[in-house]
Amino acid sequence: MSAKLFDLTGRVAIITGASRGIGQSIAETLAGAGAKVVLASRKQSDLDEVAASIRAAGGQALAISAHTGKKETLTALVERTMAEWGRIDILVNNAATNPHFGPTLEAEDSHWMKTIEVNLMGNVWLCQAIVPIMRQQGGGKIINVASVVGLRPGHFQGVYSVTKAALLSLTQSLAMELGVDNIRVNAIAPGLIQTKFAQVIWENESVMQNILGRTPLGRIGQPQDIANLALWLASPASDFATGATFVVDGGVTLGSI
Repeated sequence: MSAKLFDLTGRVAIITGASRGIGQSIAETLAGAGAKVVLASRKQSDLDEVAASIRAAGGQALAISAHTGKKETLTALVERTMAEWGRIDILVNNAATNPHFGPTLEAEDSHWMKTIEVNLMGNVWLCQAIVPIMRQQGGGKIINVASVVGLRPGHFQGVYSVTKAALLSLTQSLAMELGVDNIRVNAIAPGLIQTKFAQVIWENESVMQNILGRTPLGRIGQPQDIANLALWLASPASDFATGATFVVDGGVTLGSI
């Protein structure tokens, strides 16, 4: 019985930002549970490598280049997925950007717009395209990968923090509106994860020692730590959860409560 709760056989999942890090790990984990995974990010060559690895492990994967900050490419992503596999059961909004590291009010307008387009509007556009499909199918799962800085702003990460806070609010709004359609919408708020995206932080020894000293579990997170929760949220095991934010940070935010 417990194994069936995590069985995604026959389900189709779109994962953005799937060419590396958290997105890649989520894609590999969902594929390992039986899902047909659609990998999306900007660079086709990187996607092709991940897709080949998933297929070599016995999974099913489709690699489609799409820029999360450009609506037309997201529309094409959904259309191609439907043409290939005929349904969409799971959407993982994982792609993100952070072009400005510094005081919030010193960010250029272009930095604000790019961050908002990728971290917020891209998720809105994908939901606009996919929710009607999920409604016709009788339900679905939407998983938004946010951040703990959406709960408490990160130092010199004000612009990024604002967009992640907005994503948490979007999660709650959509959960409230789409529950009647049997569509569950939840968010994951990772702490510091050892990915290329966060490399500037975890490669700085003094910063890392400070963070580890405030982390009850005493280690940095790994992409698989997030993928494990994503599997639960994508599976029937989480069918009564919606509108929630699940913090996965080794306990580091406990110190600021």
